[in-house]
Amino acid sequence: MIRVSIAGMSCENCVGHAREALVALAGVAEVEVILEPGEARIEGEIDDEAIREALDQEGYEATAIFRG
Repeated sequence: MIRVSIAGMSCENCVGHAREALVALAGVAEVEVILEPGEARIEGEIDDEAIREALDQEGYEATAIFRG
């Protein structure tokens, strides 16, 4: 599992946009985005830069990415 800390989300609409951006990435099997504490949990094979770029395009920032 990949855990991503996300800055810039303020509502459930933001959660939906972040989730859609991550689900669209190749190699992603499952995504859960949680408003508080501002985190995504991703199942799949994807590199950190792709995650950062997808969130950045939606106006959010991946402040930390943890694997394991």
